[in-house]
Amino acid sequence: MTTAGNILGAPPPRQQPAPARVPVRRDARPAVTPAVLDEPAAAGVWRTGLVAAAAWLALGVLTVWWPNREVGFSDWNFTQEFGIGAIAVAIALGVVALLAARAGRLGRKLRPAGQWLVAAPLLLALWEALTAKLGLLPPPFFAPPQSLLDVAVEDWARLGLSTAHSLRLLAHGFVLGAGVGFATGVWIGWSRIAGYWVHPVLRFLGPVPASALLPLAFFFAPSSYAAAVFLVGLATFFPVAVLTWSGVASVNKSYYDVARTLGATEWFLVLRVAVPAALPQVFVGLFMGLGASFSVLVTAEMMGVKAGLGWYLQWAQGWAAYPNMYAALLVMAVLCSGLITLLFKVRDRALSWQKGTVKW
Repeated sequence: MTTAGNILGAPPPRQQPAPARVPVRRDARPAVTPAVLDEPAAAGVWRTGLVAAAAWLALGVLTVWWPNREVGFSDWNFTQEFGIGAIAVAIALGVVALLAARAGRLGRKLRPAGQWLVAAPLLLALWEALTAKLGLLPPPFFAPPQSLLDVAVEDWARLGLSTAHSLRLLAHGFVLGAGVGFATGVWIGWSRIAGYWVHPVLRFLGPVPASALLPLAFFFAPSSYAAAVFLVGLATFFPVAVLTWSGVASVNKSYYDVARTLGATEWFLVLRVAVPAALPQVFVGLFMGLGASFSVLVTAEMMGVKAGLGWYLQWAQGWAAYPNMYAALLVMAVLCSGLITLLFKVRDRALSWQKGTVKW
């Protein structure tokens, strides 16, 4: 069948090529822009933040308007200040919750801790009611939260000096023990002679608690401070040495073969192959050593050291100043948590090149 164009002698119309079919993956999903992700946060409020603000407000109201129960000498100072501080925290959290995404960096940092911001005032309110308001936990053995504020204001100089002395002792002992433990672990893991002679001694004496050697340390050390440094270092030494040895001994032998093929020397194999490959386990030993050093720190400072958190605990217990004792324990917990966080950051930076091969 001829067309009109063919009859009149005109050229047939040009056919347009069919558009190319683009293959579509079955698991493909529509892209979501960052603006779409931010729309719910920008439109609404932070509900958990509002609940946290209400909880802190309830704590402040309970503390200020419920009178303290007078039991003996339990006239707790800074009760009004503690309640007003809780109300101020409630106002700040309420503002951040209402601003939602417009709160900026502060709001983004507070969101992951939202449930803890709700639980903390509830626990503080329970603590306040059982001690200062109802007197079910009798003084002086139990003190309300505002007593910690009293210690921070009235005895900050002695507590701060004790914290500084403990940090110095911990730094000296931890660095010494970690350094010697690391060198010993590398030596045992690399040398067969050290593995034969030193490893059995380490397994035999390592599990002995460092505090059990307290009399010998104070007898042989030239001073009480040197004995305390030795005990803290000994508590750090064992986990670091054992895990460093384990890390060096478990390095894949093919790494050494490749390095030897390229002409690596013995020191190069130790410093550039064995040690980097063992670093993940070395950091595990450092974490364990840090916890052990804190437990020995208190014991060492209670035996002859003239300043420190352990000395402060013994002094507070001798004078029945239990709020001071609780404040020192809180400082120790914050200090240990901060050092562990710092060690995590050092580990992440030191092992950033191993993120593809190491489970985090």
